Amino acid sequence: MEEKNTPIETTNSTTNTSTKNELESGRPIEAVYDVPVVVSAVLGSAKMPVSDLLKLTRGSIVELERRIGDPVDIYVNNRLIAKGEVVSVDDKLAITMTEVIKILK
Repeated sequence: MEEKNTPIETTNSTTNTSTKNELESGRPIEAVYDVPVVVSAVLGSAKMPVSDLLKLTRGSIVELERRIGDPVDIYVNNRLIAKGEVVSVDDKLAITMTEVIKILK
């Protein structure tokens, strides 16, 4: 997943104390509550030549650039919005957000 080159600022705050009920346009934010978005958590990535890619079979191992315990990137509609840790919830993978990324305008 390609990260867009947007200036960012990170914060370790886990709670958002400011709640705006209106978008910058003055319209109520509730107008966008039902808009679907795609949320993705990226564990890591790897680069390899096409020749190695074509050799991959069931059971092949692809080493990622991240280590166990490193934060994963969390994207909303292909835009990096946070970092987090992989956890388990009811036998499913989940992400605990550890760092929220603020987009600078």
